[in-house]
Amino acid sequence: MTELRPRRSALLVPATATALATARSEPVDALILDLADSLAPADREAGRALIASGLREGGFAAAEVVVRINGLDTPWGEGDLAAVAEAGPDAVLVPRVEEPEDLAGFGSRLRRLHAPERVRVWACLDTPLSILSAEAVASAVRDVDARLACLVVDAGALAREGRLPPGAPEAGPLLAWLATALAAARAHDLDILLDPADRLDVGRARGLGFDGAVVASAAGARRAEAAFAPDPDAVAAARALVAAFDGPDARGQAGIAHLGRTVLRREGDEARRLVALADAVAARAGGKA
Repeated sequence: MTELRPRRSALLVPATATALATARSEPVDALILDLADSLAPADREAGRALIASGLREGGFAAAEVVVRINGLDTPWGEGDLAAVAEAGPDAVLVPRVEEPEDLAGFGSRLRRLHAPERVRVWACLDTPLSILSAEAVASAVRDVDARLACLVVDAGALAREGRLPPGAPEAGPLLAWLATALAAARAHDLDILLDPADRLDVGRARGLGFDGAVVASAAGARRAEAAFAPDPDAVAAARALVAAFDGPDARGQAGIAHLGRTVLRREGDEARRLVALADAVAARAGGKA
C-alpha cells in the first residue's frame, strides 16, 4: 500500500505574496501553490521566487505542500521545476500527464536538480488523452523513479478540452471519464482528488468515490474536510473487523466468519486502511476517531 495520508482538502493558492502569507497558517490537508493558471505569464518568474523562498522558510500548517508547475512542454515548466525542486516541497503537481513516459525518470530529474528524495509527484489528468491513458499512468506507481503518489482530475479542464456543453455533468461523458480515472487509481492503490471547478461540488465528488477535492478557499477546505471525513459507523465496523482478523483464530487464514458471513482477507485489508485513515485524520485534528 502506498503511503496513507489524509488528502480531503487541497487548497489551491496563487503564487503571490498576499495569498502565500494567508495560506501559511491554513491547517488544510494539502496546499497546492500554483505557478500555472492563477498567474499571468508575466508574473510567473516572480511567483517561482516567492514559492522557493517560502518553501525554504517553512512553517506551513498544511500537512503537505505541493507546487503546481506549468507543463514541461510550455516556456515556463522547466524553469518552474528547477526553481522549486531544491527547496523541497512535499510534491510537485505535473499537468497534462497523458502517458506513463511523462513520469518516467522524473525522480532522476529531481535528483539532478538537488530535490530531496522525499519529494513526490502528483499527476494531473486534464485531457481526454490523459483519461484514455489513466490506467497506464497510474501503473507508474510501480516505477520507484516516477515518485507517483497521487492523481488529480481537473474536471473543468476536461470539460473544456472535451468540448462539453455547459450544465450538469450527467448531460455528457464527464461522469464516465471521471469513473475511468477513479478505477485506474483504485487498481493501483493511489489517492485521487477531484478539482470540481464549476462542474461539481465537493459533496458530489465524495459521492462519486474520490478521496478529496481541490478547493479555492478556506471555507471550501472546511466543506471538503467534512464531506470526505471517514464515516464514524464505517470506522467502528472496520475496527471490529480488524480486531477479528488480528485474533488468534484468524492467523494465516484467507477468510474468517464475521457477523454471520464469510469475510475474505482483502476486505480485512481494506478495513485496516480505513482505520489507519481515520486515525490519521484524528491526529490532524488532535482528537480520536
